Amino acid sequence: MARSPSHKFGQIIGNLLEDIMFPFLDEFCREADDLYLDHKSKERPARHGRKKVSWQDKYKNVHDLDFVIEKGGTDYKLGYPIAFIECAWRRYTKHSRNKVQEIQGALLPLAETYWELGPFMGAILAGVFTNGAIQQLKSQGFEVLYIPYQYIVEAFREQGVNVKFDESTPDEEFAHVISHIEKNKKVLEQVKHYLTKKLSKEIDRFMRVLENRIARAVEKVIIVSLHGETTIFNNIHDALKFLDQHNQEPKSNLPFRGYHIIVRFANGDRVEADFESKQRAKEFLAFVGSRG
Repeated sequence: MARSPSHKFGQIIGNLLEDIMFPFLDEFCREADDLYLDHKSKERPARHGRKKVSWQDKYKNVHDLDFVIEKGGTDYKLGYPIAFIECAWRRYTKHSRNKVQEIQGALLPLAETYWELGPFMGAILAGVFTNGAIQQLKSQGFEVLYIPYQYIVEAFREQGVNVKFDESTPDEEFAHVISHIEKNKKVLEQVKHYLTKKLSKEIDRFMRVLENRIARAVEKVIIVSLHGETTIFNNIHDALKFLDQHNQEPKSNLPFRGYHIIVRFANGDRVEADFESKQRAKEFLAFVGSRG
């Protein structure tokens, strides 16, 4: 089945968003210690033949992504995923909420799977997205860089190309414009330059948030050894009654229950976890330590 002109244009803009962000992400990873940038245009032996940048969540679902930053990764070895970044274009308001939910459906399970790393979640959005859709992402912990539809129109208009189309535009007219764009690579280069310059402040802010999240330093680690009997209640009333009568004096020979670990970072972030075994606690700290 032939692709519609609007679908082709969406792919063009999607690739454009990646081309805009790649130099910034690539420079950031090259200048940092032990960071690796993976993206779908890259050939990488560590993917074992897979062309796409794919990561599996704890539910065994595989998600294809645009950019992933890894700690300790190389061309031949997968590292720890510490940043997931998706790019998306939508022309109409009616589609924006669905696209946001699609991004959440891909990144949130991965963030849950690799929660020990506290991964950064980023979304580069272009086109028409409602404030509600954008806030929905932000409320889930996403950092959002938004490029309004009008910016896209202006960037192409500077190159003498009209891309302001809607659902009433004949496919033949839209297809003619897309063919012109595909045959004139200089147009896309100039559009990229225009948008990069116009969005310089927004891109800088996005990158600062990313750097702050990834470069956070461990300030303090608190380990609480848990000993005692486990008491289970069927309602709040009985639990409160137990606490009222509970003797807090230390007792000997109480069974070991596990470790409660709190990691505080210099930027104010905080991670807490409970482990029954010493080995799992050590693995957790090793994960967190791999980010410093």
